[in-house]
Amino acid sequence: MKKLKNQLKTVRGKLFLTLCVVVMSIVLFLIIVNSFVLESYYQYIKSNTLKSVYEEINSYYNGELQIENFGDELDKISISNNFDIIIKDSNDVVVYLSNKDFLSNIRQIIDFWGINRKQEYKVIEESDNLEIMNIRDTETRMNYILLTGKLDNGYSTYIRLPISSIQESVNISNRFLYLIAGIVIIVGGIAIIFISKQFSDPISEISAIAKKMANLDFSHKYVVTDDDEINELGESINVMSEKLEKTINQLRKSNIELEKDIEKKSKIDEMRKSFISDVSHELKTPIALIQGYSEGLLENVNSDEESRKFYAEVILDESNKMDKMVKQLLELTKLEYEKREFNNRTFNIVELEKEIVRSSQVMIEEKNTKVEFDTEEKINVYADDFYISQIVTNYLTNAIKHVKDVDGENYIRITNTVIPEKEKVRVTVFNTGNKIAEENLSRVWNRFFKADEARNREDGGSGIGLSIVRAIMNNYGTDYGVENKTNGVEFYFEIDTIK
Repeated sequence: MKKLKNQLKTVRGKLFLTLCVVVMSIVLFLIIVNSFVLESYYQYIKSNTLKSVYEEINSYYNGELQIENFGDELDKISISNNFDIIIKDSNDVVVYLSNKDFLSNIRQIIDFWGINRKQEYKVIEESDNLEIMNIRDTETRMNYILLTGKLDNGYSTYIRLPISSIQESVNISNRFLYLIAGIVIIVGGIAIIFISKQFSDPISEISAIAKKMANLDFSHKYVVTDDDEINELGESINVMSEKLEKTINQLRKSNIELEKDIEKKSKIDEMRKSFISDVSHELKTPIALIQGYSEGLLENVNSDEESRKFYAEVILDESNKMDKMVKQLLELTKLEYEKREFNNRTFNIVELEKEIVRSSQVMIEEKNTKVEFDTEEKINVYADDFYISQIVTNYLTNAIKHVKDVDGENYIRITNTVIPEKEKVRVTVFNTGNKIAEENLSRVWNRFFKADEARNREDGGSGIGLSIVRAIMNNYGTDYGVENKTNGVEFYFEIDTIK
């Protein structure tokens, strides 16, 4: 019993019960209709059929219907509809007779209208020219519908339609409906097993996917095959699975980032060691120079004033280079190992670039080159002007050092291109000259990298400038890079514009 109750609680059980209720409701409705409506509807249909035949006969005798042999046509109507038809003229002479027995029956009815009480009748419809009655012969127990009417030419017409007992028909119909109901329930019960499988299997699959999701397993997806509600539910489960998976992945990513932050703190010692190692490596040469020239001054290697002044200038120059390099290394270390909070503000980057060019005019003239601008007069950006100034200065200084005459052209070009879809401006610094070897395009951003190790100390630089550019742009999270062009090299970076 308990097992049966559990079965009825399933989708299949509910569908089976629903089918039974629907079928029995339809059968009950049809039985009610058969019992109370069928008889009246049957009489209505048959009465209309008799009237249509009466009108056809009347049309013929009025000359409106042209048929050569109307008697044959009436025979066909009589046989096809099981009618008995009598037509009498104004002298009560039979003009047309389809059934001789019907003639004697008509006389009985006429007698009934007089004194015969063996027949029961009920008027169905009555008008000036015709009357339709439902007549039951109490002796023979025969039922029929009789139409008696006067034609427009004075003829009389009698049309009889024998009918079986409507009540008996209702009983037979009801018994048939019971049989049909039983067959439908049996067949439907078998069909519902297969049909419900089409519903229960996807639901079971969705349930299994939901259980796996509860265990944080998002590998299984529901395969959508149609546009019905179950498939919509499956698609919603897929969307929810993707969002949950994305959220959990974000949490995992945040956890990894947290672990990285902890790991970063543990790398502070490594950073310090790296800084000391870099400084020690890069300061060997300037310290050796300072030491040598200082000893020369102390030992009066050159007694003339001009030589001593040269020694002092070398010492001062190397000291300044060491100071600058140490400051750059400190700044680079902060940018690479610490999360920088930039002092962003709105400023005109074109004005900043022109100011940097003006301050570098001496170097530009020494290289016998020129700086061209391809830009609007005013482009507002939102960034830290100090760090952007460092990037532009490093790019420009690098361009000045490497600019060369190519096919009679010797120039540096600064271009600002606004990119509306990205809400950024791309700043490029191009110089004519030798291209960078392909294997070095990605290495130029490494600290202390020098493509030409043979370059002298005066022109070679510290090799830290582009590393600082990389660190600044990584903090901003925007694009930067270097590309070889037909007649030179172009460095670029992108920064946010003002909406």
